[in-house]
Amino acid sequence: MKKKIKVMMVDDEARFREKTSAILTRKGFETTIAASGEEALRIIREAPQDVVVLDVKMEGMDGHAALAEIKKIAPETQVIMLTGHGSLESAVNSKELAAFDYLNKPCDIDLLAAKINEAYAVRQSKADRKEKKVRDIMTGIEDYSSVTIDATVRQAVETLFKSISELASSSRIREAGHRSLLVFDDRQRLRGLLSIKDLIRAVRPYYLSVPQSSMAQSVRFSQVFSGNQYGLFSIQLKALADKKVGELDLEPPVMIDAAANLMDVAELLYKTQKTRLVVTSGSKVIGILREQDLFFEIVHIITQ
Repeated sequence: MKKKIKVMMVDDEARFREKTSAILTRKGFETTIAASGEEALRIIREAPQDVVVLDVKMEGMDGHAALAEIKKIAPETQVIMLTGHGSLESAVNSKELAAFDYLNKPCDIDLLAAKINEAYAVRQSKADRKEKKVRDIMTGIEDYSSVTIDATVRQAVETLFKSISELASSSRIREAGHRSLLVFDDRQRLRGLLSIKDLIRAVRPYYLSVPQSSMAQSVRFSQVFSGNQYGLFSIQLKALADKKVGELDLEPPVMIDAAANLMDVAELLYKTQKTRLVVTSGSKVIGILREQDLFFEIVHIITQ
């Protein structure tokens, strides 16, 4: 028989904690209730809990103080903050005190149940202690090719091709496929990433990218005549070659902190639809995290 997850609801609103506890019980959790932080601590000392759902603003000991004490008494217990008085400062404070998550009221009960299951899975596997961080899987900046904004596109293409060719022919085949360059200004500040996709975008005539304008209307039948434009690709590239990299329309890089966890990486890559994240430590750029870096870790976790 599957073990029931022990969940304690800690909230000074009697109606809310009792109603939520009853619903969680119907969903298959073994629930306990506490009306205060002090009562929660007494219960945990006598009957360890798997997951605690903890209100922030309570009379007497508030949620943050209770969280700190819970982690001293039972560090393996996962704590989900659930509050009607949420704030960024409070969420950051909760994270620093090792809360598992921070949710605002009103909270969908299915979401809360899903978070409780996730917290229990982490407790059981101890994944939070062995899972790697961004810094553990990134490609260090010293191993990533770069150019300055004053370099020509021709020089950038040569640098990128050399990087790909050398990696592909070396013992570091696993690391091949940078497919982009870091672009710095003359003060060594990162200005962006130059990728193969950027080069493809830059070679297209500018008018093809003009959205919903009279110009776009003017060329809407032009694609019918694309077969007559043989050689245009080469002409556009020759014109592009002597431009400075700084003249290209580079998208600002998406940043992630070196201490971030891999779920943060997955979420950011998915939401931004990027294949590269710039890794920072404080104000310093220290590396690049590529989509394939995360894939290598996926392979490792699934096949180990």
